[in-house]
Amino acid sequence: MATKSAGMANKGPSYGMSRQVQEKIDSKYDPELEQILVEWISRQCGSGVGRPEAGKMGFQAWLKDGCVLGELINSLFAGEKPVKKIQSSPMAFKQMEQISQFLNAAEKYGVTKTDMFQTVDLWEGKDLAAVQRTLSALGSLAVTKDEGTYNGDPNWFFKKAQENKRDFSDDQLKAGKNVIGLQMGSNKGASQEGMSYGRPRQIM
Repeated sequence: MATKSAGMANKGPSYGMSRQVQEKIDSKYDPELEQILVEWISRQCGSGVGRPEAGKMGFQAWLKDGCVLGELINSLFAGEKPVKKIQSSPMAFKQMEQISQFLNAAEKYGVTKTDMFQTVDLWEGKDLAAVQRTLSALGSLAVTKDEGTYNGDPNWFFKKAQENKRDFSDDQLKAGKNVIGLQMGSNKGASQEGMSYGRPRQIM
């Protein structure tokens, strides 16, 4: 247990502004979403990943070494698995590397950059709400893609909006170019006649 707290030991308590900022970030963490995410990850990956202690710190400890995240992203790919080697390690750089591999694979799967957490958000516990956001986006994508790899209740996540491609014929596109939008208005007959700009400047 000493090794887990060792990483946090050199980070003293926050005061003043940084403390307020951290409290605001912490307040965005959703305990109900945590339960849904834990349930989904457990179903998605099987009993091998175990379950965390309830609460933010338990959630962080469960995901911190990147192994559970690696199993999760691999379970969503039907063919070749993006994270080749999932191995528990006490070394910080190995854990961060595995988190980073998860993030790269999640982006490849379709999670947008704006929905991604940074490695330190999870590893140092700086923003676990961002971690939840990434995992929710991943769950939503899995439900939306409907590739047969999602294990869980589809109602846990929102379906993402799908691209609605439209194919117009050349004639339709040409006809559209001839329509002048009403918001463009007209400047026919416009001139500056009769406009006054105040008294001319007097030069002495």
